Amino acid sequence: MSAHTWRKSSYSNANGNCVELSSPRGLIRDSKDPEGPVLRANVAAFLRAIKDGRFER
Repeated sequence: MSAHTWRKSSYSNANGNCVELSSPRGLIRDSKDPEGPVLRANVAAFLRAIKDGRFER
């Protein structure tokens, strides 16, 4: 995964509960486990779902 540049959200808090997106985009990982599984996703659709509130508790 070294060919990817990972970016963490500016809204990330100190405990690291967030996801990171890769550049070139298309990969998502848990920032607490950077060596763990990586999800290949349609990032644009994922971000739309977040904005639409589909992941609210």
